[in-house]
Amino acid sequence: MAPEPLIVWTRPERGARGPAALHSRAELTAVAVELADDKGLPAASMRQVAKELGTGQASLYRYISGRDDLLDLMTDMVTGEIDLDVPLGGDPVEDLAALAARTKAVHLKHPWLPDIPPEPLRLGPRGLDYLEYALRALAPARLPGGTKMEVVALMNALIAQFARVELQRGRTATDRQTAQAAYLGQAAAQGDHPHVAAAMAEHVGTEPAQDPRELFDRTMRRALAALVSSSPR
Repeated sequence: MAPEPLIVWTRPERGARGPAALHSRAELTAVAVELADDKGLPAASMRQVAKELGTGQASLYRYISGRDDLLDLMTDMVTGEIDLDVPLGGDPVEDLAALAARTKAVHLKHPWLPDIPPEPLRLGPRGLDYLEYALRALAPARLPGGTKMEVVALMNALIAQFARVELQRGRTATDRQTAQAAYLGQAAAQGDHPHVAAAMAEHVGTEPAQDPRELFDRTMRRALAALVSSSPR
């Protein structure tokens, strides 16, 4: 007997054994996403999803094999909210920066998304559509296919990190941030870290307070420009 496929995308929607299924994977996923949106990722447990559906936890195994399947389904469902119908302009940096902004917006809408354990190939049908769009944006760049995949992976890692920081800013008291900034200034003034002191001296007073969206956009464009223009050795 052949082993059961390891990922949810290559298994039937419902198991062949047991009573007829009353729900669908899409219903399970929608409930899990709503729970995670309201109370965080831990709230989207198999037990709680079953409770919301008015069924027993064991019945969920007719649709999925466990928590990893649920995370895959949740990630793919919200990935489908990223608009991939935006026409590409032919400039890889601009096209990917615009895609990154739309992707970060989805991360901010679903604050649990940056907390999903990272896997290099956590891709479902909608994730594959996203990857295809990103690689199409990179088509004009003279880079090997493997390098293009790395560019997309690095872009997504930056998106998740910026979203995580932006979300954390909304939860963290400003007193702590002020104290950390004061500590950095005091440490730099002691003279043991001259490069830190020089960088801070050049930065202070030269730019207005940064809007998170502007900082993200500028940083993403710089990173993408460097990645796209680099020639692999």
